[in-house]
Amino acid sequence: MTRIETPVTRLLGIDLPIVQAGMSWASSSPALPLAVSNAGGLGVVAAGPMRLPDLDRVLTEVAAGTSRPWAVNLPLYRAGVDEVIELVLRHRPPVLIASQGGPRRYLDRFHEAGTRCLHVVAGVAHARKAADAGVDGLVVVGAEAGGHPPPAMVTTSVLVRAVASAVSLPVVASGGIADGAGLAAVLALGAGAAQFGTRFLASAEASVHPAYKEAVAAAGVDGTRAVGRGLGVIRALDNDFTARMLALEESGAEEDLRRKAFHAATLRDAALHGDVAEGKLEAGQSAGLVDSVLPAADIVARIVREYRAARAGLPPIT
Repeated sequence: MTRIETPVTRLLGIDLPIVQAGMSWASSSPALPLAVSNAGGLGVVAAGPMRLPDLDRVLTEVAAGTSRPWAVNLPLYRAGVDEVIELVLRHRPPVLIASQGGPRRYLDRFHEAGTRCLHVVAGVAHARKAADAGVDGLVVVGAEAGGHPPPAMVTTSVLVRAVASAVSLPVVASGGIADGAGLAAVLALGAGAAQFGTRFLASAEASVHPAYKEAVAAAGVDGTRAVGRGLGVIRALDNDFTARMLALEESGAEEDLRRKAFHAATLRDAALHGDVAEGKLEAGQSAGLVDSVLPAADIVARIVREYRAARAGLPPIT
């Protein structure tokens, strides 16, 4: 198997510095994580939206379906998180990617289980705190990312470089990366891997409605909007929901009115029912670099080919 060795691949025991983002609903079934891990990257199960029996089943199937490392993504704000932690610990995942909470809550117990722990950060100060707590690595998310971008909306290229310069930990860059050229770029900035969310959202194995995948493939680079300021900003594909939210925000509407409109739309409606007009079609700006729905293993192979081409195309020093 092709190998690209970096601090992240050595830490996690993977062959390629390609991490599939833990995306609610899209990677809440075994198919996508298994396809990515078996192709040499790191497949990630999204624990956020799942009921405990479903999560238990999916983790069992993923563990049985690959001899390669895989991960669980756990948002620490979710309801019943302590029960979720107990369940995940029983499965002893090779990697945990935790977000939206402090690492001291989980770190010692997962380390005792032999799990490598990455923590998601959106700024240098948070990166230093996570490093001081003892995490094994960081996932650094920039403003281009789908779902929940960083509050300060600093771009991936700036934020990754700043964090890589500030802490001595392996870094996974996330946000706006869809191909091998993007992978080469973030490795040059000091990251040891790239996290691909939107690119794997438009994969055959992603467990979301076909209309959602088609909307991602059809989007342009200016086809996303960041909405929900003051309510928990999300980046999503432009549709009737985002247009309504932007109109309310620009008109200075009261928070109660904006909150009602924001919560009337859901990611679940988009992901499971294909409501591409009114649902929260969470996706990153890299949707503009995605033009087709492909099997996940083909996406991994294409990223590697593009990475080789990007490196070969760099001018030599003379």
